[in-house]
Amino acid sequence: MADVHSSETRSYNMSRIRSKNTKPEMLVRKFIFSKGFRYRLHDNKLPGKPDIILPKYKTVIFINGCFWHQHLNCKFAVSPKSNTEYWSEKINRNLVRDEFNVKHLKSIGWKIIIIWECDLKTMKFEETMLNLIQLITE
Repeated sequence: MADVHSSETRSYNMSRIRSKNTKPEMLVRKFIFSKGFRYRLHDNKLPGKPDIILPKYKTVIFINGCFWHQHLNCKFAVSPKSNTEYWSEKINRNLVRDEFNVKHLKSIGWKIIIIWECDLKTMKFEETMLNLIQLITE
């Protein structure tokens, strides 16, 4: 199946996808800051450059997109219908990298929290944030 967009349009669309300061990330940052937590961002000295680092709690938070990190049993983690081999390889590399980074962080004593994009939707947001606060402080 051919792509529905021209290569120029597809290239432009892909260039607009951000890895930092995404809307889900900003929602979490705003919430935890309002609860008194202070954090650092995207420390490239840590494996995987976690989205949020809470040094006081030796905790890192990754805010994962359901598509890019293939959230299991999530309706947003769909496989593209075109160029499937490329996407399959790309997403598998993400999963291998995620697993490596989580193991490395754990081995050096960090607690890892992963928040999925779908859990930040309006219906689940409050519950997700309350769980997050509990996970950070336990």
